[in-house]
Amino acid sequence: MRKLLVFLIVFILLSSIGLVTNDTQAAESTSTAVKTTSTKVLLFTKTDDFRHDSIPAAIETIKELGKSNGFEVDTTENSSVFTDQELSKYKAVVFLLTTGDVLNESQQAAFERYIKAGNGYVGVHAAADTEYDWKWYGGLVGAYLKKHPVDQKATIIVDDRTHPSTSMLPQRWERTDEWYDYQINPRGNVHVLARLDESTYSGGTMGIDHPISWCSRYSGGRSWYTGGGHSAASYSEPLFQQHLLGGILYATGLKYGDCDATVDRSFEKVVLDNNTTDPIQMSFAPDGRLFYIERNGKIKLYNPKNSTTKIVGQLNVSVIGDDGLMSGIVDPQFQHNHWFYTLYSPAGSEDIYRVSRFVIKNDQLDMGSEKVLLRIPIQRKDCCHGGGGMAFDSKGNLYIPIGDNTNPFLSDGFAPLDERAGQAVKDSQHTAANSNDLRGKILRIKPTEEGSYTIPDGNLFSKDGKEGRPEIYIMGVRNPFRISIDTTNDRLYFSDVGPDANADDPNRGPRGYDEWNYADSAGNYGWPYCIADNKAYQDYNFATSSSSGPFDCSHPTNDSPNNTGTKVLPAARPAWLWYPYGDSAEFPQLTNGTGRTAMAGPIYRFNSNNKSDIKLPQYYNNSLFLYDFSRGWIKEVRFDEKGKMISILPFLSSIKLSNPVDVQFGPDGAMYVLDYGAYGDPSASGEAQLIKIRYTLGANAPIAAAQASVISGKAPLTVKFTSKGTYDPDGDKLTYLWSFTKDNIVNSRLPNPTYTFRKPGNYTVKLKVFDSTGRYSIVRIPITVGNTLPTIKVEEPVDGGFFEWGEQVNYRVVVTDAEDGSTTSGKIPCSKVTVDALLGHDQHTHTTKEQKGCEGQFTALNGHSDGDNLFYVVNVSYTDKGTAQSNALTATRQITLQPKRKQAEHYTNMDGVQLRDVGGIKYLGFIDHGDWISYNPVNLKNINSIQYRVASAGKGGFIEARLDSPDGTLIAKATVPVTGGWQNFVDISVPITAPEGTHELYFVFKNRAGDQSLFNIDWIQFNGKGISHP
Repeated sequence: MRKLLVFLIVFILLSSIGLVTNDTQAAESTSTAVKTTSTKVLLFTKTDDFRHDSIPAAIETIKELGKSNGFEVDTTENSSVFTDQELSKYKAVVFLLTTGDVLNESQQAAFERYIKAGNGYVGVHAAADTEYDWKWYGGLVGAYLKKHPVDQKATIIVDDRTHPSTSMLPQRWERTDEWYDYQINPRGNVHVLARLDESTYSGGTMGIDHPISWCSRYSGGRSWYTGGGHSAASYSEPLFQQHLLGGILYATGLKYGDCDATVDRSFEKVVLDNNTTDPIQMSFAPDGRLFYIERNGKIKLYNPKNSTTKIVGQLNVSVIGDDGLMSGIVDPQFQHNHWFYTLYSPAGSEDIYRVSRFVIKNDQLDMGSEKVLLRIPIQRKDCCHGGGGMAFDSKGNLYIPIGDNTNPFLSDGFAPLDERAGQAVKDSQHTAANSNDLRGKILRIKPTEEGSYTIPDGNLFSKDGKEGRPEIYIMGVRNPFRISIDTTNDRLYFSDVGPDANADDPNRGPRGYDEWNYADSAGNYGWPYCIADNKAYQDYNFATSSSSGPFDCSHPTNDSPNNTGTKVLPAARPAWLWYPYGDSAEFPQLTNGTGRTAMAGPIYRFNSNNKSDIKLPQYYNNSLFLYDFSRGWIKEVRFDEKGKMISILPFLSSIKLSNPVDVQFGPDGAMYVLDYGAYGDPSASGEAQLIKIRYTLGANAPIAAAQASVISGKAPLTVKFTSKGTYDPDGDKLTYLWSFTKDNIVNSRLPNPTYTFRKPGNYTVKLKVFDSTGRYSIVRIPITVGNTLPTIKVEEPVDGGFFEWGEQVNYRVVVTDAEDGSTTSGKIPCSKVTVDALLGHDQHTHTTKEQKGCEGQFTALNGHSDGDNLFYVVNVSYTDKGTAQSNALTATRQITLQPKRKQAEHYTNMDGVQLRDVGGIKYLGFIDHGDWISYNPVNLKNINSIQYRVASAGKGGFIEARLDSPDGTLIAKATVPVTGGWQNFVDISVPITAPEGTHELYFVFKNRAGDQSLFNIDWIQFNGKGISHP
C-alpha cells in the first residue's frame, strides 16, 4: 500500500509540472482520474489592435466553467509569461479575443516549444486576427481573418457531433455573432467541426463550405478554435458555454476528441496493384480477400495476407462498345457456397448480356460451374451504355443495372428520340421507357440455389408480366453504371450518367445532367422524357426537326413505334442530386472539373469492435460516399438523425485519383478504390491501380515505385531495376528488399540493382520498402523471359492528326515480333491484329468499331454537340503465341486523333486562363498577358491555317502558336481586334506552314507586359484536309 501511495503522489506531481503529456485517449483518460486541481489553463487577452468589450464577460464565464469542471484558470495580458518556466504550469493556453502582434520572437519560440511538448491551444474568435506574420501560429490557429459583415443571426451546421466541443449541439445551431470570413479554407489541414450556412445570413463570401470551428493535432500538441464569441452575450448562452468548455477540455487533454478525421495527412494512399487494365468492379470476401474484374474478362484476386495478386479466371467476352465483363461480386454467403456472380457480354454472334453464377474454390474459377440465371438481349451495332456493377441487399436479392443501349451521338446531346424507320438504336423509348425491355433499368431478382431466380415482392410490375417485365425494379434510366445498397434498410443508391448538351434548347429541352438517386421502393426515373428535378424534354421529331411540346413528367406516355410495352408509364420521380457540365447552381458542392460521370458509392458503418487500426474513424459513421469518374473526386454525404441530407463535403482532396471507377470499404474499415487510370484519354495522367486509403493518424508508410529497363526478352535476360520515385512522406530512412524469382526470398537490398534471369519463365519481381518505423509498401513488376513483347508501328494515321466528323479515316499498321516474325513477311497473319476505333469523351472512350487486319478504315461518327470534349483513339493490339515456358504477351499502340474544331476549354494544360459560362456557352476569359493553353498530341499534317473565335472589350492582343513550350518555335501569330463587347465574337484566321511530327501545341496570349483582360476565346479551328477523307 505504501508503494502504491508513493506512486500516486509521484504521478500527480509529474502531472502538475506537465511531464505526463502523452496525446492518446488512454493517457487523457488517466489524467482525468488524477486530481483535477493539477490542471491549469491560462487565459491570454493581450490586444495590439481592436479590443473586444466582451473580454471581461468571457473571462468570468471561463472561470466559472473551470470551477465546475475541474480546472484552474489564470488570466494575463502580460506576454512576459511566455517563457518555458511559466508556461510549464499550464495544460492549455487560451488566446481569448487577442488581436495584432502580441508576442516577440523569444516569446514565440517559447510558445512553440510549449506546444511541441504536447500541450494545448484554444483560439477564440479574434485569435484568428492575431500574429499575421508568424507562419507557425497561422498553422496553429488554422486560418486568419479576412473580413466580416455586421453582427447577425446565422445557422451553423454541426458536422462532428462526437467531439466534446460539439456533441451537445443541435445539427443546425442558430445563433447571433460576428461571422468571420477567413483568408483560406482550412479544411484538409484541420478537422472541421462546424460550418456556417451562408444562405442564412448576408455578407459571407466563402461559399458552401465555410468552416467556423475546427481542431487539430499540431506540432506535437492540440489546437482548437471557434469563430464565435464576439459579443458579451455569447458567454451567457448555455450552448456556446458548453461548446467553449468542450474545446478547453480537449486542449487540456481532460477529454478525448478525434481531431484527425478530415485532416488529409491522417490518411495515406497505398497502391496494391499497378498491373491492371480496364478495372471495373471489386468485391470482398468475408475473410478480406478482394476479387476484382477487368473489362477484358479477367477475374483477379488480391490476398491481403501476403500482398499478392493472381488471376483466378478469364471469361471470353466481347468488348464492342461498352461491353465486356461489367460486374463481378461474391455471394453474401460466399464463405459457405463459394458463388461468384458475373454480368458479361459473351464473345460470339449472340447479342446478349449474361447474368451468370460460377464457383470459385481454391482461388480458381471453375469454368464448368457456370449457371446462367438471366439472358438480357442487347444490340452491338451501335454504342453505348451497357451493364454496370451489381449488388446484393440484406435479403439476398440481386440488383442488376443495365444502360439504355442507345446511340447518343446523333441527338446533339439531348434525349435520343429518333422514331424514324430503321433508327430504333437511336430511340431510348425502345429501351429505357419500354416496360417490356430490360435495358435502361435496374433489375431485382432473387437467385435460387439451383441457378435460376424468383421475383421478389415489390418490383415495379406484377409478377404475371402483363404490364411489363417482372424483373424490373427501376426503369427510366440512361446509364446507371454504379449502384450501392445500404443493407441496414435496403435503400438503393444509384448514379445515372446523363447526356452532353451544354445549354437548354427551346426546341429540344434541358441541358444534360448527371444524377444521383435513391429508391426505397420501385419506380420510374423519367429517362428519356425527363431529367434532373423533372425538367421535361421536348417531343422532338427527327424527321421534321420540330417539336410538339414538352413531355408530361407526371403522366409519361410512350407512343414510339419502337415501344413493345405498356404505353402509359408510372410518374417520373425527380432526381435526388443533379449537376451539369460546369458549376451547379443547385449543388455547388459538386465542384466543377473536366467532364462528368456520376458514381454511387458505399455507406460507411463504423464498428467499434473492429480491431483494425486503419479503419475510418467514427466521424464518418453513416456517411455516404459519392464520386465522379471524370472529375476524379470523392464527396462525403452526411445525414441527420432522420436520414435527411445535411452536407456534401470534400473527401481527401489532396489524394490524387485519375478516374475512380469503384469505391468500397473492406472488412478492415479502410477505403478501397479501383482507379481506371488514363486508358484511352490523351489528356489524363496516371495508371490503372487498385488502391487502399487507410487512416493512419499521420504516420505514413513509404511510397514504393519501381521500373525495369526491359520487361521481356530472350533468356538470359539482364534487367536493370530502379526504385526511382520511392520516398517516405515522413522523411524516414528507407530499406529496400528486392525479390526477383520467389516472393519470399530477398535477392538484393540495393536501391537500384541489376539481375540476370537465366531460365525462361514468368516472373513477378517484388520491391518491398520499409521505413525506420517498420511500415512498408510493395510494388511489383511482371517480367517475361523467353518471349519478347511485340512492337506495333502505326504508319497511318499520324498521332495527333486532325479529322472531320462524318469523314473516313484510313489506317495502316505493321506488327513485328522477335519470335513470331512480322505482318510484312506474312508470318504474322493480319487477321490476328485487332484495330479498335474508340470515340473518346472526356476521360473515357467507347468502342465504335472493332475489326481485324493491317489496313482498313472507319468513319468518324457525326451528330455531336459542339460543346462535347470529343476525340478519337485508334487502338491497335496483337497477342503473340508465347512459348511452353513463357506467357503470351499483348502489345498495344494507341493513336489519338483530334477534331478540327477544338473548344478552347478542352485544353490539355493551361496557365492563367479562367473558364466562363454565359447561358450554357463556355469560353475562356480573364486572359492576361503571358497566359497560355496547350493541346497534346497535335500533328498539323495537311493543315494550312488556324482560325480563332474571339471577343474583346479590353485591349485585344495577339495569339502565338508555338511548339512544345510557351516559348518554343513560333509557327503563327494572329492579331485579336477589339470587338466592342466581351460576347461580340468574331472569327480571325492566320496561315501556317505545318511543321513535321507530333507536338504539344501551345497558344500564348500576349499584348504588353502587365496587361490584363485582353480578350475571350471560344474555340480554335484547324483548317485543311487533315487526315480524314470525304
